[in-house]
Amino acid sequence: MKPEEAIRLLHKVGCSPNVIEHCLAVAECASEIAMRYKERHHSHVNIELVTTGALLHDIGRARSNGIDHAVIGAEIARSLGLDDRIVRIIERHIGAGIPKDEAVRLGLPKKDYLPETIEEMIVAHADNLVDDTSRISIDERIKRMRERGFNRDAIERMIRLHRCVME
Repeated sequence: MKPEEAIRLLHKVGCSPNVIEHCLAVAECASEIAMRYKERHHSHVNIELVTTGALLHDIGRARSNGIDHAVIGAEIARSLGLDDRIVRIIERHIGAGIPKDEAVRLGLPKKDYLPETIEEMIVAHADNLVDDTSRISIDERIKRMRERGFNRDAIERMIRLHRCVME
Protein backbone atom coordinates (compact mmCIF):
# COMPACT_ATOMS: atom_id res chain seq x y z
CA MET A 1 0.00 0.00 0.00
CA LYS A 2 1.30 3.42 -0.91
CA PRO A 3 1.62 5.97 1.91
CA GLU A 4 -0.97 8.23 0.24
CA GLU A 5 -3.51 5.39 0.34
CA ALA A 6 -2.88 4.80 4.05
CA ILE A 7 -3.34 8.50 4.79
CA ARG A 8 -6.59 8.50 2.79
CA LEU A 9 -7.81 5.58 4.92
CA LEU A 10 -7.06 7.53 8.12
CA HIS A 11 -9.15 10.43 6.80
CA LYS A 12 -11.90 8.09 5.60
CA VAL A 13 -12.40 6.47 9.02
CA GLY A 14 -12.40 9.83 10.78
CA CYS A 15 -8.98 10.21 12.41
CA SER A 16 -8.26 13.74 13.60
CA PRO A 17 -5.53 15.84 11.98
CA ASN A 18 -3.44 15.46 15.18
CA VAL A 19 -3.61 11.66 14.98
CA ILE A 20 -2.65 11.74 11.30
CA GLU A 21 0.31 14.02 12.03
CA HIS A 22 1.40 11.66 14.80
CA CYS A 23 1.13 8.66 12.45
CA LEU A 24 3.26 10.47 9.86
CA ALA A 25 5.93 11.19 12.51
CA VAL A 26 5.89 7.56 13.71
CA ALA A 27 6.16 6.31 10.11
CA GLU A 28 9.23 8.48 9.52
CA CYS A 29 10.86 7.27 12.74
CA ALA A 30 9.94 3.62 12.06
CA SER A 31 11.32 3.75 8.52
CA GLU A 32 14.62 5.13 9.81
CA ILE A 33 14.83 2.43 12.50
CA ALA A 34 14.03 -0.27 9.92
CA MET A 35 16.74 0.91 7.53
CA ARG A 36 19.35 1.07 10.32
CA TYR A 37 18.30 -2.37 11.60
CA LYS A 38 18.56 -3.85 8.12
CA GLU A 39 22.05 -2.39 7.62
CA ARG A 40 23.34 -3.42 11.07
CA HIS A 41 21.97 -6.94 11.10
CA HIS A 42 22.12 -7.72 7.38
CA SER A 43 18.67 -9.23 7.70
CA HIS A 44 15.42 -8.76 5.88
CA VAL A 45 13.04 -6.08 7.09
CA ASN A 46 9.98 -5.24 5.01
CA ILE A 47 10.33 -1.46 5.02
CA GLU A 48 7.12 -0.92 3.04
CA LEU A 49 5.21 -2.97 5.63
CA VAL A 50 6.85 -0.99 8.46
CA THR A 51 5.88 2.31 6.82
CA THR A 52 2.29 1.25 6.11
CA GLY A 53 1.87 -0.29 9.56
CA ALA A 54 3.25 2.84 11.21
CA LEU A 55 0.96 5.09 9.19
CA LEU A 56 -2.07 3.00 10.22
CA HIS A 57 -1.03 2.03 13.77
CA ASP A 58 -3.44 4.51 15.40
CA ILE A 59 -6.39 4.07 13.03
CA GLY A 60 -8.43 2.94 16.05
CA ARG A 61 -8.14 6.45 17.50
CA ALA A 62 -10.95 7.36 15.11
CA ARG A 63 -13.21 5.67 17.70
CA SER A 64 -11.25 5.56 20.97
CA ASN A 65 -8.35 7.27 22.68
CA GLY A 66 -8.12 4.53 25.32
CA ILE A 67 -5.76 1.60 25.34
CA ASP A 68 -8.44 -0.31 23.44
CA HIS A 69 -7.66 1.79 20.34
CA ALA A 70 -5.29 -0.98 19.24
CA VAL A 71 -8.03 -3.63 19.36
CA ILE A 72 -10.54 -1.29 17.70
CA GLY A 73 -7.94 -0.36 15.10
CA ALA A 74 -7.35 -4.03 14.28
CA GLU A 75 -11.13 -4.48 13.86
CA ILE A 76 -11.30 -1.47 11.53
CA ALA A 77 -8.34 -2.78 9.52
CA ARG A 78 -9.94 -6.23 9.19
CA SER A 79 -13.23 -4.66 8.07
CA LEU A 80 -11.32 -2.76 5.39
CA GLY A 81 -9.75 -6.02 4.19
CA LEU A 82 -6.21 -4.99 5.04
CA ASP A 83 -3.33 -7.47 5.05
CA ASP A 84 -3.17 -9.54 8.27
CA ARG A 85 0.41 -8.35 8.81
CA ILE A 86 -0.86 -4.76 9.05
CA VAL A 87 -3.70 -5.83 11.34
CA ARG A 88 -1.18 -7.45 13.69
CA ILE A 89 1.04 -4.35 13.70
CA ILE A 90 -1.97 -2.24 14.69
CA GLU A 91 -3.11 -4.70 17.36
CA ARG A 92 0.34 -5.21 18.91
CA HIS A 93 1.77 -1.68 18.86
CA ILE A 94 0.68 -0.57 22.35
CA GLY A 95 3.57 0.08 24.69
CA ALA A 96 6.21 -2.57 24.27
CA GLY A 97 3.45 -5.14 23.97
CA ILE A 98 1.02 -6.41 26.55
CA PRO A 99 0.89 -10.03 27.76
CA LYS A 100 -2.45 -11.80 28.17
CA ASP A 101 -2.75 -11.48 31.96
CA GLU A 102 -2.00 -7.76 31.86
CA ALA A 103 -4.40 -7.28 28.93
CA VAL A 104 -7.24 -8.69 31.01
CA ARG A 105 -6.42 -6.32 33.90
CA LEU A 106 -6.52 -3.44 31.42
CA GLY A 107 -9.93 -4.46 30.09
CA LEU A 108 -8.74 -5.83 26.76
CA PRO A 109 -9.79 -9.18 25.29
CA LYS A 110 -7.78 -12.04 26.79
CA LYS A 111 -4.87 -12.54 24.41
CA ASP A 112 -1.24 -11.57 24.01
CA TYR A 113 -0.57 -8.20 22.37
CA LEU A 114 3.18 -8.69 22.20
CA PRO A 115 4.91 -7.73 18.95
CA GLU A 116 6.43 -10.82 17.36
CA THR A 117 7.91 -9.90 13.99
CA ILE A 118 10.68 -7.37 13.55
CA GLU A 119 8.24 -5.12 11.66
CA GLU A 120 5.78 -5.22 14.59
CA MET A 121 8.59 -4.48 17.05
CA ILE A 122 9.90 -1.55 15.03
CA VAL A 123 6.50 0.13 14.73
CA ALA A 124 5.73 -0.38 18.42
CA HIS A 125 9.06 1.10 19.43
CA ALA A 126 8.90 4.00 16.99
CA ASP A 127 5.52 4.87 18.54
CA ASN A 128 7.21 4.88 21.96
CA LEU A 129 9.86 7.27 20.71
CA VAL A 130 7.39 9.78 19.25
CA ASP A 131 5.35 11.97 21.58
CA ASP A 132 2.68 13.70 19.49
CA THR A 133 5.03 14.63 16.61
CA SER A 134 8.27 15.11 18.58
CA ARG A 135 10.89 12.44 19.10
CA ILE A 136 11.94 11.56 22.61
CA SER A 137 14.73 9.39 23.94
CA ILE A 138 14.27 5.96 25.47
CA ASP A 139 15.35 7.47 28.80
CA GLU A 140 12.58 10.07 28.55
CA ARG A 141 10.02 7.37 27.68
CA ILE A 142 11.06 5.27 30.68
CA LYS A 143 10.93 8.33 32.95
CA ARG A 144 7.39 9.06 31.76
CA MET A 145 6.38 5.43 32.28
CA ARG A 146 7.65 5.55 35.87
CA GLU A 147 5.82 8.84 36.48
CA ARG A 148 2.59 7.29 35.18
CA GLY A 149 2.96 4.27 37.47
CA PHE A 150 3.80 1.57 34.93
CA ASN A 151 4.94 -1.65 36.56
CA ARG A 152 8.49 -3.00 36.39
CA ASP A 153 7.54 -5.68 33.85
CA ALA A 154 6.24 -3.07 31.37
CA ILE A 155 9.39 -0.98 31.77
CA GLU A 156 11.62 -4.03 31.31
CA ARG A 157 9.67 -4.98 28.15
CA MET A 158 10.31 -1.44 26.86
CA ILE A 159 14.05 -1.76 27.50
CA ARG A 160 14.20 -5.21 25.84
CA LEU A 161 12.29 -3.90 22.82
CA HIS A 162 14.65 -0.93 22.56
CA ARG A 163 17.70 -3.21 22.67
CA CYS A 164 16.20 -5.56 20.12
CA VAL A 165 15.50 -2.93 17.45
CA MET A 166 18.07 -0.23 18.22
CA GLU A 167 21.27 -2.10 19.14
